Amino acid sequence: MKKGLIASISALILGYAISSNASNSSYDYATVLEAEPITRIVRVSTPRKECWDEKVTYRESGHRNHGVSTVVGAIIGGALGNAVGHSNTNKKVGAIVGAVLGGTLGHAHAARNYRHTDAYTVVEERCEIYQDYEEHEKVIGYRVTYQYNNKVYSTRTDAAPGETIKVRVTVSAVGI
Repeated sequence: MKKGLIASISALILGYAISSNASNSSYDYATVLEAEPITRIVRVSTPRKECWDEKVTYRESGHRNHGVSTVVGAIIGGALGNAVGHSNTNKKVGAIVGAVLGGTLGHAHAARNYRHTDAYTVVEERCEIYQDYEEHEKVIGYRVTYQYNNKVYSTRTDAAPGETIKVRVTVSAVGI
């Protein structure tokens, strides 16, 4: 109960002080003597895209299927190996060795004679992004000197004030 009463009285006193202080304030206009811009250097980056046409050559290497040449070489080699052999065992060994050699030679012959390369050239657009930098002065506020009731004051504002600036005038009693 005591705490609630103290809080209520405190709020009442504070509200009275604020309202009495606010009622002692009024607004007027003062003469601006000088408004000096406050500036800083700002660096701005702007992307720039630069493109050009470029000739590009593509090469595709290919091999035809060498399977037929390998098989034909193996058959011919096997037949020759069989014909060269005198006995039954020599004919089998000759056929196997002839088939392997014939297949290898047939594959090599096909690879040498049927190799081809296709090349073609196209024009492609290439682009690169560059950053252009620019520095300039930016006004970030104003240092204002003004006169009110023959006294000179200064303040900082965000915008240029013009010829006059609005001021708040507060009057309060001074104890004797």
